[in-house]
Parts: sequence; structure tokens; C-alpha cells
Amino acid sequence: MKPKKRTTIYDIAEKLNITASSVSRALNNSSHVNEETKKLVLKTAAELNYKRNILASNLRKGESKTIGIVVPRINQNIFSNVIAGIEETTYSKDYNLIICQSNESHEKEVKSVNALINQHVDCIVISVAAEGSDYSHLQNVIDHGIKLIQFDRVADEVETLKVLNDNHQASLEGITHLIEQGYKRIALLEGPQNLDIFRQRKQGYLEALKLHNLPVINELIIENAWTKELGAEATRKLLNLPEPPDAIFASTSDFSALGVLEVATSMGIKVPSELGILGYSNEPFTELTSPSITTIDQFSHYMGKTIANLYFQESENKESPVVPRTISVKPKLIIRASTSRRSYK
Repeated sequence: MKPKKRTTIYDIAEKLNITASSVSRALNNSSHVNEETKKLVLKTAAELNYKRNILASNLRKGESKTIGIVVPRINQNIFSNVIAGIEETTYSKDYNLIICQSNESHEKEVKSVNALINQHVDCIVISVAAEGSDYSHLQNVIDHGIKLIQFDRVADEVETLKVLNDNHQASLEGITHLIEQGYKRIALLEGPQNLDIFRQRKQGYLEALKLHNLPVINELIIENAWTKELGAEATRKLLNLPEPPDAIFASTSDFSALGVLEVATSMGIKVPSELGILGYSNEPFTELTSPSITTIDQFSHYMGKTIANLYFQESENKESPVVPRTISVKPKLIIRASTSRRSYK
């Protein structure tokens, strides 16, 4: 079946035998059109199921009232909550969102950004994919006069507005908690080191060990264990060492921590008495596992609202150039059963 053609102001004008400009003025409630003509145009528009092209109307005013968002994975707590926080703030201002998912692919991220540029969005909010190191597509956003806000995972070399967590401090506090619970051989599941957030989390881990005079054991640091499957694979390797770790910090995500818990359970290792598990991001399932998983809350919903408010603040100063700056949202350690070793002694 052939799709029905969308009704335009020219269709209304043809039916009423008036000019398209007269239809446009009537639909916009112009004082230059008499009330009888307005009523007739509105009645005909309804009969023909006419829908205004809001984007075209906004573009004529120099804006699209649309914000594009590019995230690595929509199903991760931080990204879905950031989107929800942005939407909650932008909805009241009649802004629309276009949401894209890179699936950690640099190529897909570039295509998404270019598509958003072609959609004439007013702003692009992005957390970069793990894959890739060429960020010329982000500079292209700026060159097109589109506001760019980076969050969580950012390209340091591209000077923009940024909204971040203090990942270093969060990791430092998390490892300090493990040490205070009596854990001494603490393994690290680290993310891709081309991304600053994972480098910061590793630095926090290393600093905590140093502050408590614990050695850095290289065989306990596993690279790129940043999914549930890779976390499980890394855990099997770690727990089969001659001297296995007594705690594992899944610094990449709670999904990786879930992989740790599942392997430990399958091997009959008791958590937290024999193995402590610390995750990152405070995914909803961390409260429901047995035992519940200690994690770090990134306050991602608040981060989303911060991003949206930052955009609107900058939009009010249209004549002033955007001054690149970073806003930090303090994360919080959420202590649960998976590391509460002292109570099991």
C-alpha cells in the first residue's frame, strides 16, 4: 500500500483557492488575516489532517529546539539516567531529544554525530566510545556552531563544556574501604586506558595501595575487563592463581562485578568472607544480588539535569563565546554485603 502523502499548506491553499502565504499567516494567527478566513483555514487543516513542521518553523527562528545525545550503551544505568535527567529538564522548555547509541564503536559514533549535525540540532551531548582516538568529528560539531557538552567519558583534547565525576577520589575511597575491611590482595579489573575515566580509577586504586603500604601486584591487574563476560573471564584467571586475590575491584562497571560474583559463586567461594567485590555505577541489580554488591553511585540523573541546565545557561548568553570548563559531580561509595567482611568475622 502506497503511503499517504503528507498534507502541506499548499494543499490547503489549493482546496480553498487562496495563496499559501495566506494559509501560513492564518495558521500563525496573523492580524493581517480576517477571522473568517482563519476559521476556514483551521477547519480545512483539520479535515486534511495537516501537521505543522515544527522543526522547519524553529529553524526559521534560528534554532531547532532539539538536543542530540550520543552514548555508548543505553542500557547502562549511568547513560539511561543521564538521558532521563536531561529529558526531565528539557521537556518543560519544549525541547526534543534525539538519542543515538554507539555500541562502543568509533565508526558508529562518528556517523551518529554527523547525522545530528545534518539534523541541525542546537546541542550535542556525548560520552565517547571506548574504541577510537581520533576526535576530529567533535571539533566538527564546534565548527558548525553547535554547542557540545561532553560527560563521563570525554576527549580531553577537545575543549568543551564537560560534566564529570571525580573518578580518582571515588576509587581511592572504595579501595580504602576494602583495606579497612581486612582485604590485602586486591585485584583491579580496569577499562580501556585510552579513556581518562579508567586511567583515573586506576590511579585511585594505586594511590590507595601506596597510602596503606600494600604492594602493587601486576598479575592482579587485568586489562579491558569491562563487560560481564570479560569480568567473568578475568575472575576465573585471577581465582586460579597460586595466590588468588581476596578482593576484586571491577572499576569499569557493575556488569563486570556481576561477572565476578557469578564465577565466585560457581566456584564455591564465599563472598565477602573469602572474596570482596566492589563494582562501579550503582546499577539497580546490585541491590538484588545475593550478596548485594558494594558499588559507587555516580549520581547520573543529577548529572543529566546539570548538563541540561548548563546548556540553557549558555544559550542565554548568545553573544558570548562558550568558555570551556568542567563541572564535577561528586560520586558516593555505597557499602553493601559483598565487602562487609568485618560482620562475618
